[in-house]
Amino acid sequence: MSAWWALRTPRERGLLAVMLVLIGIVLAWVAVIQPLADALDAAKARHGAAVVALAEARARTRPASTAAAAGPADAIAEQTASAAGFTGARIGSQGPARASVAIDAARPQALFGWIAEMERRGLVVERLSARANADQTLSAEVGVKAGRR
Repeated sequence: MSAWWALRTPRERGLLAVMLVLIGIVLAWVAVIQPLADALDAAKARHGAAVVALAEARARTRPASTAAAAGPADAIAEQTASAAGFTGARIGSQGPARASVAIDAARPQALFGWIAEMERRGLVVERLSARANADQTLSAEVGVKAGRR
């Protein structure tokens, strides 16, 4: 092999070296980077399915009756939002038994923990719309109503 290499001109050696580097880059992409990216996508899909399965399991185990709300829905939503650290939450009253809440940025764990706290305090989530932000937070709009009295 070294005799063959010695017969090449410096220009040919340079071109062959560039070709070998490019082949190495392509092989690294095909053998390492692309399988890792595929594995990450599959893990994200499995995580999403697990989150849905957990929510369905929790919904099946939740008691049928809801605790009575102790006060207007907007006041409870405001208290729990402040306690959860959502100081910029926009809360709108829709009568004493209903309220709407809009949050621009919240971590998913904090958001769903706050929703669980509202349910413990007697509010029922009627609608929930959450969108992913660019910074791994969610923007959410939540409609709640007071539980049974």
